Amino acid sequence: MLGTVLALTPILWLLISLGAFKIAAHRAAPIGLLLSLLIAVASWKMSWGLALSAALEGMLFSLLPILWVIVAAFFNYNLSQHTGAIDHIKELLFHCSADRRIQALVIAWGFGSFMESVAGFGTAVAVPAALLIALGFDPFRAAIVCLIANTVAVAFGVVGIPVTTLEKITDLPISSLSLDIGLQLTPFVFWVPILVVYATTGTLAGLRGVWTITLLAGASFGLVQFAVAQYVGPELPAIAASLTSSAVILLAAKVSPPVQLWRFRSEPADLPRSAGSEHSSARIAKRAQLVAWLPYILLLCLVLATSRLFPAIHEHLRLFRSSWLIFSGHGGKPLAFDWLLTPGTLVFIAAIIAGLVQGASLRSLANLLVQTLRQLQKTIITVISIVSMAKVLGYSGMVASVAITLAETAGGLYPAFAPLIGALGTFITGSDTSSNILFGLLQKQTALQLGLNPIWIAAANTSGACIGKLISPQSISIAATAVGLSGKEGELLAVTFRYALFFLLGLGIITFAFAH
Repeated sequence: MLGTVLALTPILWLLISLGAFKIAAHRAAPIGLLLSLLIAVASWKMSWGLALSAALEGMLFSLLPILWVIVAAFFNYNLSQHTGAIDHIKELLFHCSADRRIQALVIAWGFGSFMESVAGFGTAVAVPAALLIALGFDPFRAAIVCLIANTVAVAFGVVGIPVTTLEKITDLPISSLSLDIGLQLTPFVFWVPILVVYATTGTLAGLRGVWTITLLAGASFGLVQFAVAQYVGPELPAIAASLTSSAVILLAAKVSPPVQLWRFRSEPADLPRSAGSEHSSARIAKRAQLVAWLPYILLLCLVLATSRLFPAIHEHLRLFRSSWLIFSGHGGKPLAFDWLLTPGTLVFIAAIIAGLVQGASLRSLANLLVQTLRQLQKTIITVISIVSMAKVLGYSGMVASVAITLAETAGGLYPAFAPLIGALGTFITGSDTSSNILFGLLQKQTALQLGLNPIWIAAANTSGACIGKLISPQSISIAATAVGLSGKEGELLAVTFRYALFFLLGLGIITFAFAH
């Protein structure tokens, strides 16, 4: 029992330091790493050489591929701001409809999910929330709507990095993980758009007139995400699903608009049926729109062309692979990195080509990369520390010890709590990827101890981590800052906590029902 308590100490430290003491993650995480090293050596009789090599492997793994894709995604977003491309994208969304429910679906659900799929790390909440405020939404309402919307796309966000990370951590087949995550989240892709409309209007009666559009938004997202997860892989599901869902919402709103537009009580009754003037949409230059969307179009093409759908290309690019054996103790294996297949490289290629077409110079691209690295320096410290800590916990045997204790304590009910553990990871770290790093191996080993399907239980960690975004202090802080409500984080959490509880209860039932 004492061994399990000691094994949990680094994780408990993160939970207490971030949740109770509000210590910044880039300060708390290195202390967690130090604690894991000290406990591994003092209590688990791991040599300093092996402990440090485990941490070194974690550092390299955090750099390639995790931070590689994070830096690439943020660089692409900064580039779109620099060239003005993001303004053209916002302009198109601004003129979709005057119905507040349609605006919330297109911007918070569709565009927010798209931002999560290509950039993540707060942009999926901050950017849509600012857009909704520009359209006249109350800041508190805009923050809640965007936090609710930023859930199901998180699993395959940032070009699938949470799932690819889970595969590396657990050594489980990525195709099966992608499929199970898609299955677990399918019911929620219907619920989230409904709750987005509910949060916008404050009543279920607000769904009257947009039931069809709302259900189509969820159905199109769910079908595309599931199909792409099954047949392509984890890189594209959220990108393809968010774009498809947005297009379906816009098309449905144009073909069959609500008979009665829903507006806020404070608004005049004679607003036009589009958010801009009558001819505003015509003024949006088609070429400018195409150029603005170019990095995402290129990324879509690159991910498809290099996927297993084209085995000749895929296998040829796999030749550009580096492999390093860093941890030589029990369970150690070479760490491999595919330079031309990893999503980070594809994002960089798409961003650079699109940036040059959009008028950015090579000098400005270099300056933006430096700026991006400065922006992310705290994130870099946090991710390196957490991944290194997770590797030390895993190789030392501490994760296995905790898994045995969990299996003995929870028994057959464990699957119902697996999503909660994933949500806890996001609460601690603010990231689905980091939650998978912390608890992915733990979930797998606990499942094996109980004779459960390890792929299904590991997938539940990612699915639960998505829901954890609703209560993550980092996400709530970003939302509050974006809408000018700093200091009101507690009020936001009081609302989002209820939604998170509802989602986790449903996900726990689903996970338990199919765990065998």
